[in-house]
Amino acid sequence: SLMVDVTGQTRKEKVILPSYLQGKKTNIIPNKKIEDPASGKVTISSLAKRQDLTSFHLIPPRVTFGVLKEGCTYATTVIMKNVGVNFSRFRVKQPPPHTGLRVMYTPGPVAAGLQIELEIEIFAMLIGGKDTSGLQEVSHDIEILTETETLLLPVKANILC
Repeated sequence: SLMVDVTGQTRKEKVILPSYLQGKKTNIIPNKKIEDPASGKVTISSLAKRQDLTSFHLIPPRVTFGVLKEGCTYATTVIMKNVGVNFSRFRVKQPPPHTGLRVMYTPGPVAAGLQIELEIEIFAMLIGGKDTSGLQEVSHDIEILTETETLLLPVKANILC
């Protein structure tokens, strides 16, 4: 139950579910899409009124690397799940080299209900050379372009000088 914690005591605070479990879409820019007759649309009458037949969820919706040592490479995995009713294609706009970020994935269509892994890799390097009390923050939004929308995956890290 959500009313008690793991020890059986009554919770003092309300449980906040992650946005991907609540069905909320964060960091999304809708695309102006031109209808493609060969895109494999489902034409079931019960789904005819629904507009978002293709949709992806990012799990987790943001990446925080924490404090990183300069000169080292770190990686994490983000799952991109197709929660729509059609297969859908996507591509990742690679971040600029000065961020130290790189996204590795297998291109191709993702069937409805399936998921694909995106490996986010960061090479911790300092930019500019100014002394900021030992830490420099790196922040960038990785753009994932789908057929209907552009997903933004925020990535943050602090690099230890």
